[in-house]
Amino acid sequence: MSNLELAQVYKSNSLVEASYRLTVPEQRIILACISQVRRNEPVTDEVMYSVSAQDIAELAETDPKTAYRDLQEAALRLKRREVRIEKEANSNARRKEVLICGWVQTIKYVESEGRICLRFNKDMLPYLTALTEQFTKYQLKAVARMNSAYAIRLYELLAQWRGTGSREIELAWLREALQVGDKYPSIKDFKKWVIDTAVAQINQYSDIKVRYDQRKTGRTVSHIRFIFGPKQTQLEAKPKPSKPKKPHQITREEIEKHARPGESWDEVRSRLGRKAGS
Repeated sequence: MSNLELAQVYKSNSLVEASYRLTVPEQRIILACISQVRRNEPVTDEVMYSVSAQDIAELAETDPKTAYRDLQEAALRLKRREVRIEKEANSNARRKEVLICGWVQTIKYVESEGRICLRFNKDMLPYLTALTEQFTKYQLKAVARMNSAYAIRLYELLAQWRGTGSREIELAWLREALQVGDKYPSIKDFKKWVIDTAVAQINQYSDIKVRYDQRKTGRTVSHIRFIFGPKQTQLEAKPKPSKPKKPHQITREEIEKHARPGESWDEVRSRLGRKAGS
């Protein structure tokens, strides 16, 4: 079993709701390294995290050769990837600041080992470590086998609201968070290629089951409401109702055999009946 099999991913809610786009191989690398960050204590940007193609292949249940190729290509792109994070300015909810930064400051591909080593950007660390409130956690394996980047992102957005069982998301905000851009301008295409694909993969691979409906403002679809909950991993077998026992018919011979001096037949029958039911 890979060391990543039981790994947990912890992200600040601000990072979960950030606007960015990563390919599936890039997501797997970033999430595998995030799962190694110590959440409960400060970590400097000097710490190097690593993940191998073999780790990814085992976790995602994919072909090792494909994992090696994807890892090498992702290493070339990750340094240039950026994330847009909105945050409150000086704890003032009315003022918002926008932080745009890279995911990593250094990335190294060790070809002989099929391994990536990376350092997270210093500005990224507050969203990954020393998290005590307003964070989202989930098991890495819940998203590891997904091959849609939209599915991974949508799963995180639902995991953030795991305790409520539903989440309504403004369509324009969702398009921005997923960095869809000008693709799928019609709601029909957006649902087909983004939402339906993501929901299908979440239902197939993750630990939750999800469905959705839509809400209109006027004649235009403006919000998507997701309803979700944990999968029932094992159906509990309902015990078969037991048939009531028929009362034991006490015969004349039993009464005569067990009767005590001075007891009536009814007293013997009652005493033997209590004994049989105990």
